[in-house]
Amino acid sequence: MQLRRESLETPDGDELLLDHLDGEGDLHFVLLHGLEGSSYSVYMQGTLAIIARLGHSATAMNFRSCAREEHRLLKMIPNRRPRLYHSGETTDFDFVARTLAARMPHKRIVAFGASLGGNVLLKWLGENPSQTVVTAAATLSVPYDLGAGADHLDRSAAGRFYVVRFLRTLKKKCERPEIASRIDVEAAQRSRTFREFDDAATAPLHGFVDANDYYTRSSSIHYVGKIATPTLALNAEDDPFLPTDVLPRVKENASAAVDFRTTPTGGHVGFIGGAAPWSAEYWAEELVVRWLIEKAESS
Repeated sequence: MQLRRESLETPDGDELLLDHLDGEGDLHFVLLHGLEGSSYSVYMQGTLAIIARLGHSATAMNFRSCAREEHRLLKMIPNRRPRLYHSGETTDFDFVARTLAARMPHKRIVAFGASLGGNVLLKWLGENPSQTVVTAAATLSVPYDLGAGADHLDRSAAGRFYVVRFLRTLKKKCERPEIASRIDVEAAQRSRTFREFDDAATAPLHGFVDANDYYTRSSSIHYVGKIATPTLALNAEDDPFLPTDVLPRVKENASAAVDFRTTPTGGHVGFIGGAAPWSAEYWAEELVVRWLIEKAESS
């Protein structure tokens, strides 16, 4: 599977790295990764492989500051603007989706987002209930309520494992002088929880008052009630990002356009089947792709 990289200039003078998969099918998939992921992430590569097998085309959108490693030099090449990305930032996806739609008027566009990328997608769909750019959408392991999810992670060993891993790379990005000058960089470097980091870095860098303001304005649970586009939402009950009370609340708030599928296990972007590691099946990606194709073809 070969991907074609494009550096797309944004309206504010930054750039987004897009990885395109060419295909002759009449559908084009737009994929959004999770926190500190990229088009290189296992679930993104798995989804792209299924799309390629079925003959369709796709674009994996890398959020600002992601997928920017220069492998020969083993260093990160930063994006141009003094900003990163966050769970509620929908303008970049909006720009990419509309750009692709204008380029490919003969294709129908469907979208898939995992974790943070899924939250972005659901929020965008709720913000734009009358949009006609995306025919169908699917999400995987969305936390829905960012504040509740951040606090829930602090209460389990599995959750703390994720936090330590993500904060390690986020803190490095905050060392850039043009970003460090806009945040409380010392507090960001000391942070041990998402809430501490978001208070010190995410909020001031992106125009929020504090972490609570960021969580309130960015959580997709407040937008799912306005979604009119057919949307699949797949979650596992044992997801460490998802407190047990969140799924019932989001289902109660959601519109009839959202098709919720919940499994007892699967963790966070897991959903692996098969009797042995060498026969593992990442069945969620297969479900997502085939569900999107079915919905698009029936629309």
